[in-house]
Amino acid sequence: MSAVPSAPLARKQRIDSVDLLRGLVMVIMLLDHTRDFVHSDTWRFDPTDMSRTYPALFFTRWITHFCAPIFVFLAGTGAYFQLVRGKSKAELSRFLITRGLWLIFLELTFIRMLAFWEFGITGFLGAMQVIWALGWSMILLAGLIHLPLRVTAAFGVLMIALHNALDPIRIAPWQGPGSPMPSIVEKLWIVLHQQAAFPVAGPDGPVIFILYPLIPWLGVMAVGYAVGAVYDRAPEERRGWLLKWGTAITVGFLVLRASNLYGNPGDWSVQSSALMTVVSFLNLQKYPPSLLFLMMTLGPGLVLLAFWEKYNTPSPVGERGSIRRALVTFGRVPLFFYLLQWPTAHGAGYLLTLLAGKDTGIFFGLPLPGQAPADAGFDLWVVYAAWIAGVVVLYPLCRWFAGVKARRNDWWLSYL
Repeated sequence: MSAVPSAPLARKQRIDSVDLLRGLVMVIMLLDHTRDFVHSDTWRFDPTDMSRTYPALFFTRWITHFCAPIFVFLAGTGAYFQLVRGKSKAELSRFLITRGLWLIFLELTFIRMLAFWEFGITGFLGAMQVIWALGWSMILLAGLIHLPLRVTAAFGVLMIALHNALDPIRIAPWQGPGSPMPSIVEKLWIVLHQQAAFPVAGPDGPVIFILYPLIPWLGVMAVGYAVGAVYDRAPEERRGWLLKWGTAITVGFLVLRASNLYGNPGDWSVQSSALMTVVSFLNLQKYPPSLLFLMMTLGPGLVLLAFWEKYNTPSPVGERGSIRRALVTFGRVPLFFYLLQWPTAHGAGYLLTLLAGKDTGIFFGLPLPGQAPADAGFDLWVVYAAWIAGVVVLYPLCRWFAGVKARRNDWWLSYL
C-alpha cells in the first residue's frame, strides 16, 4: 500500500467518518460505565457470567465491547494522520512518547479519582484501563513508526493473532495481605498478559489492578496506524479496502468461533434456548482481549468506516441538527469526553442512590463483590434513562471544547 499523502487528506483537519465512529463508541462507553454505577446486578455478578446473566443485561454489556478496541485502533489511525498533516517522524515520536506518558499519569491520578472517588495514595492506586493501554501503546508506536509500514502492520497482526498461544502461562494471583508476593517477573507478566492485582512496593504497599494487559492492545494500535495509510487513496478505493477488510475479519470471526479451535480461552456451547446459545457464542474474553474478541469488534468497525465514507465532506464543528453531527462532535474531543464521562456516570449512580434514600458508601473507593447493601442499584431501564441524561449533559460541554480546538492551535490542546 502506498504511503504517499494525498492532497485532500493533508488539507482536511478532521476525517468525519473516523470522528463519527469514535464518537459512537464513546457514547456507548458511557452506557457501560453508567451501568457500572446504577444497575443493581453490577454489585452481584458479572453480566457475562453464563450461569446468571440474561439477554437484556448481556447485550447491554456486549454492545459496549466495541468501545475499547475501536478507541485504541482509531488512536493509531490518528497518529498516521498526523504524519500526513506535516509532522516529521521525529516530531511524531516525541509527541507519542509525551502524550503516552501523560495518559499513564492521568490513569494513575485524575482518572482514578474521577472513576472511583478514591483520593488516597496509600491503598488503591487504581485500575489500569484503556487510557493506560493507550499510553503504553503510543510509547511503543513512537518506535514502530520508523519501520516500514508493512513491518508495523505485520507486528500488529502477529500480536493480535498469536497472543492467545500464551494463555496457558498463568501465575497464581496475589490473594491480599499475608499471601505470597509476586516476583518482578510475575508482575511484568501480569502487566503484559494477565488480568490481576498486586502491591507496587512491598506487601503493605499501594495496590494496582491491571485490567488491560498490554500485549494485544499494542497490536491493535499498530494495526490502526497501518490502516491509516488507506486514507491516502481515493475515496472509492479506500471504501473498497475498508469494506473488504472488515467483511473478511467478520466472516473469519464467525468461522473461527464456530470451530472452537483457537482464539478465545472459553468455547461456546448449546444452551437452554437459541437466544442463550447466541449469548454463549458472543461471550468472549476481554481482559486481555482475545483474538476473536478483537475480530468481532474491529471487523464491523471497519465496515462502518466504509459505509460512512460518504460523510467525509467539509462541515462546521458542532453543527446543530442531527445525531450524526453530535456524534462527530463527541469524536473530536475523545479524551475530554472520557474524563468527563466518569464523574457523569459515577455521579448519576450516587445521586439516584441518595434520592432513593439508600446507602451511598459504595460510591467511594473500590467496592468488591458482596460488599454492597442488598438494595443497592436500580433496574436496567433506569440505567438507560441515566445514560441518555448523561449524554445530554455532556454534549454542550464537548461542543464548546470542540469549538475551542477548532479555533486555536495551542500546543496543550493536543494533549486533551
